[in-house]
Amino acid sequence: MMEQLWNYKAAFQKAYTKSIEPVCEAYHLTRTELDILLFLANNSLFDTATDIVEKKGISKSHVSESIKSLEARGYLIRSYRNNNRRTIHLSLCEKADEIILMGRQGQKLFAETMIKGFSEDDLKKMQEFMERMKRNLEEYVR
Repeated sequence: MMEQLWNYKAAFQKAYTKSIEPVCEAYHLTRTELDILLFLANNSLFDTATDIVEKKGISKSHVSESIKSLEARGYLIRSYRNNNRRTIHLSLCEKADEIILMGRQGQKLFAETMIKGFSEDDLKKMQEFMERMKRNLEEYVR
């Protein structure tokens, strides 16, 4: 069973990479840079480097390096809010819109490919199982 889970994870990662790789190539982005842009675009409540590290599981150093690169290229800006000089918030720039559109298309292709042939009932059951596994894991790490 455990061996199969690792095989599923590997297949998942390979297929996702194949779906978004054209975006990285077209815009000369690293995978981490694209992941950050898409994370910020898809998760409006989470807009700090810490959020990215915690939610995406990307190392602090990779997030920091990628944010510097994206800012230098005009894809995002950093700002402070409410006189809080300790927390830097990240905002996407208009220049990133085309990348995000293309990235979302890659994510959609990945999702459609992954669930092809499943019924609505299958998908509902799968979601219930995945939620149960997530709860189990979250309880374990608490």
